[in-house]
Amino acid sequence: DSARNGFSFKGIKDYLECYRSGKLTPSQVAKNIIAMLEDCDKSTPPLRAIVQWDQEQIMLMAEASTTRYRNKCTLSCLDGIPVCLKEEFKVVPYHHRVGTVYLGTQPETEDATVAKKLREAGAIIIGVSNMHELGTGTTGCNPNRYHKIPRNPYNPNHFTGGSSSGSAAAVAAGLCPVAIGTDGGGSVRIPASFCGVVGLKGTFGRISCHGSLPLSYSTVSVGPICTSVADAAIVYSILAEPDLLYPYGLKQPKATLSDMCAPDLKGLKLGVDWTFFKACDAEVLSACEKAVKHLQSLGASVVEVSLPEMEEARVAHVICILSEMRDFLQPDFNKHFHEMNLETRASLALASQFTALDYIKANRQRTRSMRFLQEIFSTVNCILTPAVPCTAPRIYESDLLTGSSDMSLTVRSMRFMQLGNFTGIPGLVVPIGYSTAGLPISLQVMAKWWDEAVLLRIGLKLEQFRDQTKKPSIYYDILA
Repeated sequence: DSARNGFSFKGIKDYLECYRSGKLTPSQVAKNIIAMLEDCDKSTPPLRAIVQWDQEQIMLMAEASTTRYRNKCTLSCLDGIPVCLKEEFKVVPYHHRVGTVYLGTQPETEDATVAKKLREAGAIIIGVSNMHELGTGTTGCNPNRYHKIPRNPYNPNHFTGGSSSGSAAAVAAGLCPVAIGTDGGGSVRIPASFCGVVGLKGTFGRISCHGSLPLSYSTVSVGPICTSVADAAIVYSILAEPDLLYPYGLKQPKATLSDMCAPDLKGLKLGVDWTFFKACDAEVLSACEKAVKHLQSLGASVVEVSLPEMEEARVAHVICILSEMRDFLQPDFNKHFHEMNLETRASLALASQFTALDYIKANRQRTRSMRFLQEIFSTVNCILTPAVPCTAPRIYESDLLTGSSDMSLTVRSMRFMQLGNFTGIPGLVVPIGYSTAGLPISLQVMAKWWDEAVLLRIGLKLEQFRDQTKKPSIYYDILA
């Protein structure tokens, strides 16, 4: 931990210090959060980060945590920590709407595995967060009556990114230091980047997806969005383990945080494909290049690598994710077509044009891409790229009514994300600076399968590159 001048986000450590010193109890914190949630809904424009919350539920969890602190028998370092989960997860007693108006007509009676684990750790679930309808886009734009458009805390006239839009907005706005999202095409990492917070996509299968809507079974990973890399590591260490109800992660090696706190990066080789790396806006490139130099100054060496067949991998990822979503949502598409947003209809209609042949070829490409990565990771510890090629896009008046469909923006924002989803490798995005307009810019680190520890080690050092953290224009200090 390095003490900084100026603004810094409140993280898990700040909450624990308040609880352990007796300065605040989880119950007092919960009352603050409820007041802030009421304020968010009334503000102009409304933040729309948390779309379902229940005062009684929040207070019940907080009071139980307060008792544990009083009796000195806390459950974990997440005890009393406010968290939210993307609406894609089942969370009792909320509606499992997944960003739609037609799903989740009844309150949920069973928790998703991650919700269950957070409860067992003593966390206070403050509600479920907004998301792009059915996770089909990267802006977070959802004009549905239950959702509306979540606002970027750094500039409410800009999008949060998607599809875990509300999760990133809630963390950046200070409503909770931890949120959980899912990532099938950058859905944790894009909003975390646009909102200036940390996002971790675990290796495919590392954190259980059981109890989330299985939109795409071969590309989606679960991960935390937090205010710091240390907090992401804490949440990761609590959530990452095999789950008998989720077969994809059963054979995983034990999650460790080995060498995470090493004093420097000596001995680490950072792979960069400069041609690929440079395909982004000038401001983003400039900040990212400087961040790479910073990692070099800590003893890491930068190795030029070539990422082959990236265009093929990009197209193949789109074919896989959309074909799987289209397959799963076939009954919805037939029955609820007119209740879907225009953008969702367009994406699913496009998906219906893919053939079995396309899907088989795409999966052959996956095997090739995974083999290329195996070779690359035999020579380097990680691959560095910018997180997103641009900063958060503007919200237009028409988006509020009809939504937004901008295919070129979707394709562009996923540029550096798809490799991780397509091949299942883990990725971490860390904010490294701001554009001249004051919007966040992030760098991405990807590593070989199951090696989240090296991402977190590099991420901790990457955080030190940012000389200041700008305070978001919408920010609630829950501990004040």
